[in-house]
Amino acid sequence: MKLQHTMTAVTVLAATLALIATGPRAEPAQDDQLVINGEEEVPTQAPAPAHLDGALGDTIYSGWLFRDPDTRAMQKDDFDNPMFLFVDAGIETWNTPDGTEGKSCADCHNAIEDSMKGVRAALPKVTEKGELWSLENFVNDCRTNRMGAEAWGWNSQEMKNMTAAIGLQSRGMPVAVAIDGEAAPFWEKGKEMYYTRYGQLEMSCANCHEDNYGNYIRSDHLSQGQINGFPLYRLKDQGAVSTHQRFVGCVRDTRGVPFEAGSQEFRELELYVASRGLGLPVETPAVRH
Repeated sequence: MKLQHTMTAVTVLAATLALIATGPRAEPAQDDQLVINGEEEVPTQAPAPAHLDGALGDTIYSGWLFRDPDTRAMQKDDFDNPMFLFVDAGIETWNTPDGTEGKSCADCHNAIEDSMKGVRAALPKVTEKGELWSLENFVNDCRTNRMGAEAWGWNSQEMKNMTAAIGLQSRGMPVAVAIDGEAAPFWEKGKEMYYTRYGQLEMSCANCHEDNYGNYIRSDHLSQGQINGFPLYRLKDQGAVSTHQRFVGCVRDTRGVPFEAGSQEFRELELYVASRGLGLPVETPAVRH
């Protein structure tokens, strides 16, 4: 039975990789430019970080370049971008008192456009206690320890609203996560996870987003898997999607059992994947298929 299971897994993996490799290849839409509201140009490519050792060639590309023209157009106009419904809700929450302390985010941090500028670009990062935290950790720390409010679920709508609102304040700023010093051990674990095969299909992140970006798998145009636009609006889900929510979906697509959103493993993976996009501007809130 064990031999039969192994042969089945190998057969399924071969068929899946063949489906990717034999599909039509399409280059990223490098002739298009992401200009927000007709005035703010956000670059969609950058020199590849040195730590990638040429794995993605000389250039890294935003996932925006791999989407169809209609989807790209939605992100060019904040009025047409459906994610702004959630951004607006997050900004309203920012200014609304909550919890036993009767405080709002603004009471401590003042205007979101000032205090949160650049925050999204530098996360995840290592705290003073030596822990690796994502933006969601910082949000819940404020809620529970400063506001006396209940923590939000990692993928709750409230959390995605708030992280989108905060992320918007870094739009156009280059991803700048630290991967040396105290962050190095977490980064190494994230890198190991990125290249580890999971599930019945025995596929890693790299199989799609490094080896086959530009190819189609069924109707999905594979990108380099950059996360500089999260949280974003995913048309397939008809709603807001967080980075870890997408990680869960990818592992599940390998027919494996995913880690929990917010887990140590996914925070380490988030740091490594973010580092693959060093230099690409933050696009939050992006729109994808």
